[in-house]
Amino acid sequence: MTPRILFRTFATAEAFTWAGLITALILRATGVTDGAVSIAGGLHGFVFLSYCVVTVFTWVNQRWTAGIGVLGLALAVVPFATVPFEIALDRKGKLDGPWRLRPGGDEPHGFFEHLQALVLRRPLVSVLVGLALVIIVFLTLLWLGPPVPKA
Repeated sequence: MTPRILFRTFATAEAFTWAGLITALILRATGVTDGAVSIAGGLHGFVFLSYCVVTVFTWVNQRWTAGIGVLGLALAVVPFATVPFEIALDRKGKLDGPWRLRPGGDEPHGFFEHLQALVLRRPLVSVLVGLALVIIVFLTLLWLGPPVPKA
């Protein structure tokens, strides 16, 4: 899987989960059901965190400027903004190329590149560890509760 495909997948998933969350909020506001919000919100939260991880991973690989990387993270909180961002990056060639720190690729420099090189050299273990970390953060956020108290 290339950086382009990985980033596109998560940018699209993030937008779809926004649609689910907004739909669930509309259903709650119109009195249809309250239950959909916790399901859609949980799913969106998980995909949101995953998108953020993928954005940082792609940022390191593609050597984006800080402005592009921070914008990619910030746009995750704007409904549906990750898809146009991904399209714009793709048109500018900012998602082109392979994983540069893969085995036999560039030599890593700095903490984040060494971490990424480790992930690319041991993908299965890294995916499992990454998934575990996202789940821990997700469960911690669920335990802390919603960002605003119920009215």
